[in-house]
Amino acid sequence: MKRITTELVDDLDGTVIAPGEGGTVSFALDGASYEIDLGAENRQALRDALAPFIQKARSTGRRAAGSTRSRSRSAGSSDTAAVRAWAQEQGLSVGDRGRIPAEIREAYAAAQR
Repeated sequence: MKRITTELVDDLDGTVIAPGEGGTVSFALDGASYEIDLGAENRQALRDALAPFIQKARSTGRRAAGSTRSRSRSAGSSDTAAVRAWAQEQGLSVGDRGRIPAEIREAYAAAQR
C-alpha cells in the first residue's frame, strides 16, 4: 500500500500547519495579488500588521482580480487552494485533492463577503 500525505507548511517560518490551525491567506498590493500559507500565529501577525492601514483605507467595493468577488457567486478554479484551506479550517470534510463540492464553494464565497 502507498499513502501520500500532503502537509501545509508556513511560508514564513517553515513549520508544518496542523489542520484547522492556519491556511492560505490571499491579499493584493499595488495591483498584484499574492497568496501565502501561514500558521495561526503568523496569520494573526499579518492581520495585526495590516490593521492600522485597513482602518484608514477607503474600500473600493471590489476585490483584486482573481478574487471571488470579481467572479460569479461561487469561487473559481484558481481559488481551489484557498477554498480547500478555508474548508479544512472550518472542520468541513474536503479532501486534499479532487473536486470541491458546490456547497463548500458557496459557503466559502459567502464567508468572503
